[in-house]
Amino acid sequence: MYFLSYPEGITAAELKAELVRARVPKAKQFNVADVLGKSGPLVKASHDGKANRWSLTGSGQTHVTEALGLQGPHPEVVNAADGLAALTQSLGDDVARGFIEEALICYQVDARRAAVVFLWSGAMRHLQEKAFAYGLAVLNPAIQRHDGRTKQMAKFEDFSAVRDVTQLLAFREIGLLDKGEWQTLQECLDLRNRCGHPTKYKPRANKVAGFIEDVVGIVF
Repeated sequence: MYFLSYPEGITAAELKAELVRARVPKAKQFNVADVLGKSGPLVKASHDGKANRWSLTGSGQTHVTEALGLQGPHPEVVNAADGLAALTQSLGDDVARGFIEEALICYQVDARRAAVVFLWSGAMRHLQEKAFAYGLAVLNPAIQRHDGRTKQMAKFEDFSAVRDVTQLLAFREIGLLDKGEWQTLQECLDLRNRCGHPTKYKPRANKVAGFIEDVVGIVF
């Protein structure tokens, strides 16, 4: 429950299914509902009309962090995770939402570099959707002005052949981004590249939280 993203709480059946999916030994034999019912102040429940939906209380969060030896999350980290969780509920595009969901999972287990890479991929997909609506007659010249070696786009999938830095410049030129937004996203791209390459670099938790706040605030 600590690592899963269920903003409205999770049912005992859903939790058991997640345990089975994670290949926890003998999970199919667990009486999850009984354990939750006996967990006292560590959990709370609400009823959705069909079943109880469970979530950890503050005491439950503390119990898990102490039991696993985890460092308690900073407020900005909690806010960033909440923002990603809310975003997954609002996106209509399955591809972009899939990237954001994976970013959230990675972030919740402290896989910060992977969270940065997945969130950036989802953000670029969302920007591409917006830019493509301007039409290729507008988009292609903007891309060509910043990288004449790039082939003319004929379909949405052709974005894959355009470098992210070129796309950001083109998006600024067509008016999708203003100067401040472009500068901030360029800084975010620099962090994404540091996280995506095989180096020893690992960003601090507050660095990733700031990245999430910037990307979600500008792109979505």
